[in-house]
This record gives sequence, C-alpha cells and structure tokens, in this order.
Amino acid sequence: AVQLVESGGGLVQPGGSLRLSCVASGFTFSFSSYAMGWVRQAPGQGLEWISAISSEGSNVYYADSVKGRFTISRDNAKSTLYLQLNSLKTEDTAMYYCAKGRDRNYNPLYVTDKGQGTQVTVSS
Repeated sequence: AVQLVESGGGLVQPGGSLRLSCVASGFTFSFSSYAMGWVRQAPGQGLEWISAISSEGSNVYYADSVKGRFTISRDNAKSTLYLQLNSLKTEDTAMYYCAKGRDRNYNPLYVTDKGQGTQVTVSS
C-alpha cells in the first residue's frame, strides 16, 4: 500500500521558515516514475493545491499564493519529497499534505494518494 509520511511542521513566527519532508513507499513503480506535489487545508477551508514537481524533478508548479516563497524539490534516490517554506505568513497556517500523482503529469497533478499531513502554524 502507498504510504506518504510527512514531517517538519510546527509553530513559527511570521517571516520564519520551515522545511517539510515526505517519505514515500509502497508505489507500484519506482518513486521516480510519478509526479508529486503538496496540498494544504486551512481551518474551515477546502484543499488548496500549492505545488507540484515532475517525476525527474526538472519542472515545477506553484500556486500564486506561494510563488517566490516556497520551493519544492525531491530526492528520488531517497524516495523523499521536500517543501521549503520561507517568508511565512499567518495565512499559510494549514495542514500540509504530501500528494502522489497518477503518473508523470505534474500540471495538473492528478492526485491518487495523500499522507496524513503535518501542521504548520504561523503566529506571533
């Protein structure tokens, strides 16, 4: 079974930084065969797709809400996805989920699985 285990969330002040990680396992094919992404859900709101990365890592997508502040990356040798969050704002407070794509297509990302999430809280 697919497993996506996120870590790295926490409480941070506005303007601060965090690095989220997602360790993947149980894929039908190798980790490097799939596009991956991050989605988030703020309290009382729906899921927001914020970033995606192609299977080999050379192409990325960002939502306007995070462009220029967040950086997605992946280490296929370690089956791990990352999201660097910089210049955090209070409106970035949300549960962040790692998402597996259906195939190599990253934009749009057809999500087949997501993890349990890691909480990011931005507050002074």
